[in-house]
Amino acid sequence: DPAARERLTRLSAELEAETTHQFVLATVASLEGGSIDDYANRLFRHWGLGQRDVDNGVLLLVAPNERRVRIEVGYGLEGALTDALAGLIIQNTILPAFRAGNFAQGIETGAGEIVAVLRGDAEGVAARQSISRETGSSSDDWVPLVFGGAFAVFAGIFVILSILVRVFGTKVGKNRYRWHGITWYYSSGSSGGSGWSGGGFSGGGGSSGGGGASGGW
Repeated sequence: DPAARERLTRLSAELEAETTHQFVLATVASLEGGSIDDYANRLFRHWGLGQRDVDNGVLLLVAPNERRVRIEVGYGLEGALTDALAGLIIQNTILPAFRAGNFAQGIETGAGEIVAVLRGDAEGVAARQSISRETGSSSDDWVPLVFGGAFAVFAGIFVILSILVRVFGTKVGKNRYRWHGITWYYSSGSSGGSGWSGGGFSGGGGSSGGGGASGGW
C-alpha cells in the first residue's frame, strides 16, 4: 500500500526531526534457521540504528514466512520503551491485526504506538494497551485462513521495492540509496533484509542488549 508506506515514512522522519530517535521497519524473507531475537539484534547493530553515543534507535522486524515479529530497542530507549510495553504493543495491537489478515494495518498501528512512546506518551500507550487487552480477552480467538495470502503479498512488495531502489536509486553510502526523496537502507546476507527510514538516518548508533519483545501468530 503506497499510501501506508508514505505515512510510515513521514512518521519516522517526523519522529527523528522532533526527538533525534530513529525508528526503522524491516521485513526479511527468512530468519535463516535462527531466532528472531538474534536476527533483530544483529540487524540492529549492522545498520547502526540510533545516534552515536546515545543508541536511541528502535527496530520493528517482521518475518512473514516464519510468522514472527520483534521490537528491538536500543540501550538509550530501554527506559521509555520497556520490554513489558513492547510486549503489550505486539500482543494487543500488532498480532490481532496479523491474525485477521490485516498485515499493513498491524504494522502501521503498531508503529504508531511505538512512536507515541518515543514521543513521551508511554502512559497513554500503556493505558490503551490495557484496555485493548481486556477487550480482546472477551472476544473469540478466530483466525481467518486468508491472512497467509495477505502476508505473502506484503512481503512480495518489500522484495520488489528492494530491487527497484537499487536499480533506480542513487547510492549515497554503504547499503544506502536515495529514491523518490526517501533514503532507503538495504542489507543482504547473514544480517540481511529490507528496510527503510526517513529523516536522514545516520547509522551512528547500534548498541542494543536485546531489549524489547517478540511474538508469533
